[in-house]
Parts: sequence; structure tokens; C-alpha cells
Amino acid sequence: MDIGFVGLGIMGESMCENIIKKHDGKVFVFDYVKEKVDKLASIGAVACSSSKEVAENCDVFITMVPKSEHSRSVYSEIIPVLHEGMTCIDMSTIDPSVSVEISEAVKKTGAEFIDAPVVKSKPAAIAGKLGIYVGGSDEAYEAMKPILLYMGENIIHMGENGKGLVMKICHNALVSQIQNGVNETSTLAAKNGIDILKYAEAISYGGAGNWYLDSKKDALSREDYTTAFSIENEHKDVHICLNLAKECGVSMPGEENAVRVYDKALKMGLGKEDFCATIKVVRGE
Repeated sequence: MDIGFVGLGIMGESMCENIIKKHDGKVFVFDYVKEKVDKLASIGAVACSSSKEVAENCDVFITMVPKSEHSRSVYSEIIPVLHEGMTCIDMSTIDPSVSVEISEAVKKTGAEFIDAPVVKSKPAAIAGKLGIYVGGSDEAYEAMKPILLYMGENIIHMGENGKGLVMKICHNALVSQIQNGVNETSTLAAKNGIDILKYAEAISYGGAGNWYLDSKKDALSREDYTTAFSIENEHKDVHICLNLAKECGVSMPGEENAVRVYDKALKMGLGKEDFCATIKVVRGE
């Protein structure tokens, strides 16, 4: 079985690298940034000049691209070369409705499709320890699980096509609200002479303990906003959440507030920084 991978960004690069190292068959790769393709070719991948060329040579076609329009573009390009026996896995975080639309187009060719967005950030991608939420048929999920295990250690089947993305959006929306709570209360603590590390230790003693704070306290203490997951990516996700909530008739005032924080962070020019840099919005920096 040969695998194709399109989209070698911050996460995709490390995810694909794990496939190259762990998979016995060939791995065909493409990205518009040639240097990224060359880097993976240097460790054993087969460089391609387009998404279509990747799809023409693989049995399993994986995408990890930034936005809904990028997924649409890639799958529009490869639809003519898809056929029965192939499986497409879109690991991008996009609108669930767009993913369902793509899945229907793919399935008309006889190929299978699952959405499999990931959680956690760059260090977990490097270590092959991502969380992966899957939407698709039981059969496709079971067939693709060994490949997903190259990249992640916690994999859960959420239901039919699109449901993996619904769960990813719910996850990232919850993180944005937890993050906003951490930003506001740690800033209040700091104004009263309690530094972030002492604050984090005290939080861990009670019911407010959370993974986000545990993973970001040191970076926040150092004011180190090196990007593991960018503000612009989370900005996209929180807006997808509000769009989904609107479609479903669900009120999410907490998420509306998180969206306002992310909108302001972009206006402040923080988009490329790690998403923990949203604390600058609360601090008024």
C-alpha cells in the first residue's frame, strides 16, 4: 500500500515524517513550498509536482491543509483520478458541511473518505502522539486506523462523515474558553502580586486544574510565544464553531466572547504567534 500526503505545514510536515519512518510502502508528497517537499524527499519520500500526481500514485490519499477552500481545491483537482479501492483522509480542520460535501463527491468515484482532524500541537505531531477524531463508515475507520496510528495514539471514531470535524470544533472552542479564563484570572492574580507559576500551582490544587494551563504556564512565565499552534489557526476554528452553532440554532455566548478576543488579537498583528499570546489582548499590550 502506497500513501500520498498533501500539505506539509507546521503539523503536516511532522505527521508525514512519521508515516515515512513507520510505513513500509512508498510515500508520495506535495506542497506548494518546494523546500518542504525537498526536506521530506531527503528522508525517503517521493516528491511530486501536484496533488493530482500524488493521487495518481497512491492507495491512500491524505490532506492536511489550512482552510475549507484549500480542501475544496485539492479534492476538485484529484476527483478525476480517484477510483474504487482508494481511500481519502482529510485531516484538515475545516467546516463540517464542506467536509460532507467533499465526502459525497469522493464516494461517487467509488473511493472511500474519512475526516480525521487532529488535536494537540507541534510537539505531539513530532512524537506521533496526536489525538485524532474520525468521521466516516465503520469499515473505512477500521481499515485506516493502522495508518492513523503512525501519527496519533488516541484515536476515536465519532460517527458518520463530518462528525470528526464537529468534535474537533467543539474541542477547540472549549480550549478557547478555558484559555480565556486562564488569561483573565492569571492577569488579575498578577495585578495582585501572584506570578503565573505560583498561580498555576495553586490552580492545580482545586477543581479549576486544566491541561492548557499545565502545558503553557512555563511559556507564559517566560513570555515565549514561539508557535506550536498559531492564533490565526485558532481564529479560523472559533469562527467555524460560531457558524456551526448558528446552523444548529445553539446559543454560545462564551464562545462569542472568545471570538472577540481572537478578532482583536489579529488586529493587533499577533496572528503568527502561538495562541497563548492571546493573553496580550487581556493585558492590553
